[in-house]
Amino acid sequence: MNLTIQHTFVPHTDPEASLAFYRDALGFEVLNDVGNGTMRWITVGPAGGGATVVLHPPAVDPGITDDERRTVAEMMAKGTYASLVLATDDVDGAFAAIEATGAEVVQEPADQPYGVRDCAFRDPAGAMVRIQQRA
Repeated sequence: MNLTIQHTFVPHTDPEASLAFYRDALGFEVLNDVGNGTMRWITVGPAGGGATVVLHPPAVDPGITDDERRTVAEMMAKGTYASLVLATDDVDGAFAAIEATGAEVVQEPADQPYGVRDCAFRDPAGAMVRIQQRA
């Protein structure tokens, strides 16, 4: 069996703000943009292909209860609902470029005891975006 990762889903609360972060700060290409207003599903990904990120309105799936929607909104507000880990061969350069866009810094580049150097940002909807470089 040969499986690959095709998409991951990260919620947005303001599609334009999330689009600006993923396209302008991270340099991802917009591969698809479906819907309008806050009900947009925007697929972004790194130039040259690979797994993509679908930015989506949170908690709109059928079958989700109002209590579950409130829980999702609370977790997003705390930054504990979604996370994404990206890889690069130059975490310090990536950090400098992304920080220069005004993105919210969570962690400056640091060597980790598990063999990576990484940094972290928070996207406009609260998702943690970590960027790692193998040490």
